[in-house]
Amino acid sequence: MSRLHADAERVLGGWTALDDHQERHRRRFLHHLAQHPDGMARECFPDHLTAGALVLSADGTEVLLNLHGKAKRWFAFGGHCEAIDQTLAGVAHREALEESGLPRLDFDPVPVMLDEHAVPFCDPRGTVAHLDVRYVAVAPAGVGHAASEESLDVRWWPVDALPDGLEDDMHRLVALARARVLG
Repeated sequence: MSRLHADAERVLGGWTALDDHQERHRRRFLHHLAQHPDGMARECFPDHLTAGALVLSADGTEVLLNLHGKAKRWFAFGGHCEAIDQTLAGVAHREALEESGLPRLDFDPVPVMLDEHAVPFCDPRGTVAHLDVRYVAVAPAGVGHAASEESLDVRWWPVDALPDGLEDDMHRLVALARARVLG
């Protein structure tokens, strides 16, 4: 995973944060990578980098979310880095395709947002922090989707009628993704 680690350092080192909060995340993620050669791997405890993508409809009016099997909440697609991954954007793209069942995506390779969140069910040793690098993808019109084995459901939601209980960071991700895609 050394190539993936180097890519993450390059991507985060060159990424321009939109605000002070995002800049603190960016510095935190880079510090983590500097301290942990294994910082991309799920085995890195208690923190490791993850990547994912928010999938928008072609017209930007809907967002595709998955009802996470363990968390029982609606999220964008994403997950752990694997040995086959070469780039951070590649992790997010792979995860979005695998978890959405979509055959293809128009993928933006520049992160749109960073987020750190605690995950109590990720590691038997205890709660871990996912240092999540989030991207944007657009689903071509008319393609079908399907839930993966990790999800209870995958569903399109109108951006003005997102599911109840959706976390604030997900609302912000939707807004940032739409601004990126719609200009």
